[in-house]
Amino acid sequence: MEPAIPDLRNTPKAEAYAALRDMQALLLEGSTDVIADMATVSALLHHAFGHLWTGFYRVVEPERLLRVGPYQGSLGCLEIAFGRGVCGTAASEKRSIVVADVHEFPGHITCDPRSQSEIVVPVFDARDRLIAVLDIDSAIHNGFTEDDRDGLESLMAWFRRASYVPLSA
Repeated sequence: MEPAIPDLRNTPKAEAYAALRDMQALLLEGSTDVIADMATVSALLHHAFGHLWTGFYRVVEPERLLRVGPYQGSLGCLEIAFGRGVCGTAASEKRSIVVADVHEFPGHITCDPRSQSEIVVPVFDARDRLIAVLDIDSAIHNGFTEDDRDGLESLMAWFRRASYVPLSA
């Protein structure tokens, strides 16, 4: 039986992310399926923090195109070009981006009009290739901090360590 996902909304960030890292390690130990891992991490984060949208956009054409992957929440955009919006910018620059007010971000792509703030973290594999970005939207203005960036980057480091079996074409 899998452990219940705790509500961490009122837990100090460092403590919350430490608990999630422990759960991630427990749940994903021995996994060789990147999609299953992304689905599990999406559920962990979404239910622990109660975000509006939590999920991955996978790199399907390196340096060109992201496609929606496992997620929790309302409908996501199906595809995002590198360099477009917060996700595409984070992918092309290979860096995390914290956006306090999505309406102030040039070229922001509105998938859900309730979104007020956003954080996007790049996901790399063991060969240091960008494989996805983690995207989280909040209905709260200024909903993410540098503590969230640090915590999410530490969770995404899992994908660098994991040994994945290539997906069948």
